[in-house]
Order: sequence, then C-alpha cells, then structure tokens
Amino acid sequence: TFTFEEASEKSSSFGKLLVQAVDEGLCAFGASVREAVYMCLENTFGIRKDDIPRKVDEFSDALEEIFGDGARLLEIQIMKNLYRKVGDIAECFPRKENITFAEYVYAAELSSRSK
Repeated sequence: TFTFEEASEKSSSFGKLLVQAVDEGLCAFGASVREAVYMCLENTFGIRKDDIPRKVDEFSDALEEIFGDGARLLEIQIMKNLYRKVGDIAECFPRKENITFAEYVYAAELSSRSK
C-alpha cells in the first residue's frame, strides 16, 4: 500500500521518466525538430513538455495531428525508451494485440509504482 505522498512522489518520478522517453524519441529527428515539436505542442495544442504525463491522450492525439500515420512509429520508439527505464510491464495490462499509447503509459506507470 502507498500513502498519498508516496503515490504522488512515484507518479512525479514516473512523469520525469516519461518526459525523458519522449525527449529521446523526438531526438531521432534532431534537436531543432524536437524543439519545434515542443513549440507546436504548446502553441497549437496547449500541451507543455511538463504536461505530457498528465495529458497522455491529448499528447498522442497531437502527435497524430502533427505526424499523421508516422505518429505510431514515434509512439513505439517512446514506448521502447520507457520500457528501458521502467522495465517489464507485461503483468500490468490485459493481454491484447493492439495496445494504445495511453494504455501502455498507464501500464508502465502502474508497473513503476509496484517496484
């Protein structure tokens, strides 16, 4: 069992890991494109970099608007980066073939809380 403070601290810690994973995923495009994407997220979609952990669905939708079908490839890269940071999350989500980005992030957060 977690106290509210522990859960909040773990959630904040996970949020930092998620932002790092996003940052690393966007780095594949280069630093200037990464910064342009962050500016677009903030100016067009109202999502600041630090908001991503609290707005995962909106972030995913914004990526789709920006990158179209290519957003899925970026999300997969972000999930791989997150996996390296959090570890195995298989036990935290039901077996299904197509897991959404938001579902994966939620499962990763649950997994990080149990460690």
